[in-house]
Amino acid sequence: MAPVGPIRAAGGVVWRPGPRGGVEVCLVHRPRYDDWSLPKGKLHAREHPLVAAVREVEEETGIRARPQVRLPSTRYRRGTQPKVVEYWSMRTLSAARFSPNSEVDRLRWLAPEAAARAVTYPHDASVLRHFASLPAITAVVALVRHALAGKRGAWSGPDSARPLDQAGRAQARALATVLAQVAPELVCSASARRCAQTIEPLAARLDLPIEVESAFDEPKPGQDTVDVATGAAARLSELATERDAIVVCSQGKVIPPALAHLSGLGSAKAWTTPKGTGWLLAFAGTHLAGADRLIV
Repeated sequence: MAPVGPIRAAGGVVWRPGPRGGVEVCLVHRPRYDDWSLPKGKLHAREHPLVAAVREVEEETGIRARPQVRLPSTRYRRGTQPKVVEYWSMRTLSAARFSPNSEVDRLRWLAPEAAARAVTYPHDASVLRHFASLPAITAVVALVRHALAGKRGAWSGPDSARPLDQAGRAQARALATVLAQVAPELVCSASARRCAQTIEPLAARLDLPIEVESAFDEPKPGQDTVDVATGAAARLSELATERDAIVVCSQGKVIPPALAHLSGLGSAKAWTTPKGTGWLLAFAGTHLAGADRLIV
């Protein structure tokens, strides 16, 4: 018999501004277990964990929330089977009236330190303590590389006009589902056609225009690659001060050096970004406070 994989689940540390400064986080009470825990739930078949986390939070609490920083995953056993739960910090966007049900019958809003004492399980307390150690996140930027667009040598027109291929269009549709969870207020693209096409399904889904930003274009002949990377990094920081959530589609020669510059950590190689993937970047002001790889 093939080994059974772990139960996979996802959830969030959902926060809102506190009435006297600071923040409050949401805990849920489950009558079946008579416990206090973080909102979470199992992934559907082939569901991305980030999508599951946002969905489960809304289903359990009525709160629509924006994921910001990936938090430590928890691992424990549910009966004889291992279970892995992936968590993100999530900023409350809107809340419907909470309706108690058989799964969750009560909510509590507490300061993070008090919540860490109130939860039933030590692994939840550990996640909350990590959350409490983070700087205040002010914006998120989902930075993605364009999807597959065939081979450059097989395209006879200008490279900037090279379109996505069939596989790339499928990647773009899958990306739209994941990127929509960020609830972006602005969608930006480098000038290349394949970049705009990568985020067209997202823009259509959210009824947002695509803003073309040449700051995210690959270096042109004669341009200094370091100057292009630092310019892209500066524009990312600037956008993070203008909006709470942004999606940017750029190119493979821009993203790694820009993130190496922005983070001050590692070489560009550490930030290699395959086509159709990206990063969820969390900013505290203009400071990059977190970077989570997005693989669809």
